[in-house]
Formats: sequence, C-alpha cells, structure tokens
Amino acid sequence: MISKTMRRLTPAALLAALATTAATPAYAVPVFPINLPPGEGCSFALRIDGVGGKLHTKEFKDRRGNLVRVLTAGKGVDLTYTNYGFDADDPVAGKSVTIKTAGSVENRVINPDGSSTVTLTGHNGLVLFPTDVPAGPSTTQYTGRVVFTIDENFVFTLISTAGPALDICAKLS
Repeated sequence: MISKTMRRLTPAALLAALATTAATPAYAVPVFPINLPPGEGCSFALRIDGVGGKLHTKEFKDRRGNLVRVLTAGKGVDLTYTNYGFDADDPVAGKSVTIKTAGSVENRVINPDGSSTVTLTGHNGLVLFPTDVPAGPSTTQYTGRVVFTIDENFVFTLISTAGPALDICAKLS
C-alpha cells in the first residue's frame, strides 16, 4: 500500500523514492499503481500506473552530512492514467490514456527551512490536491520544465511551467 506521502509525489518522484541507496546504478523501475479517490487528482477516482524504464538517483550532502540535493534521472517509463470510476452507467469510467515518456530529470533542492524546491524537466506528471497552490484537484502531464516548492506540511506550490501540458482530468472526462 502506498502511504499518503507517497501518493503525493509525482510519478518521477515516486520512482525516485523507491531508490534504496544514495547513489545507484541504473535499475529497472517496478510497476506501480497510485489510486487517488475522487477530489484528489481529478473530480473522479484516478489510477496512475507506471511500467518499465531505468532510473538513476544521486544524493548530495553538505560538509556536515546534511542532505541538500537529490538528482533523479530516468527514461522509458510508460504512464497510464485511468478514470477509475465505479459507476457502470458512466460512459467514461474506465477510459485511459497512456503516455510513453522519453525521459525525465528531477532536481530537488532541500532548503534550510526544510522545504524543497523541485525542478522537473522532460516528461513528468504532476498531481495537485485541493490543499495545494493553485488548488486542485488537477493532474497534468508536462513535457518541458516545471518548478514547484513543497513545504513542511507537504503543500505543493506551483512556481512555473514551460512547454506543452496535457490536462489529464479533461482528457478522461
């Protein structure tokens, strides 16, 4: 089972969280499902599945041994977003879209106050909850650059985006 904290991560960040060592060689990314109830990722229940790919993660520490940055790079993860509605009369329940990603990089800088600034490049999905800024629910698949912060309460604040963006909730409605 994925914890609430793990569900909050972007698919790329979730994959990075699965890394078990500070510096790893490339390893196969496991299949993962993320199930979000209505109102978290979209107005309907949303399932995100990730399959395949390779991933590298490296942690950087300061002279005192404090973690200051995590860099994750990967390629080849296929992401499938599914309208996970349970109403048999709903014509879009079960509708899905698959994104074949060419690669992504996540650079997470740990700020002195405990928050993080995250810069994503390449192909990345970002889920925003109602507690985030801007308030979700929203799920967007980006190709380009995305910058956001994560505070000590795990609130995401979107700073900027550049490049094409696909509104997953609209696509599956």
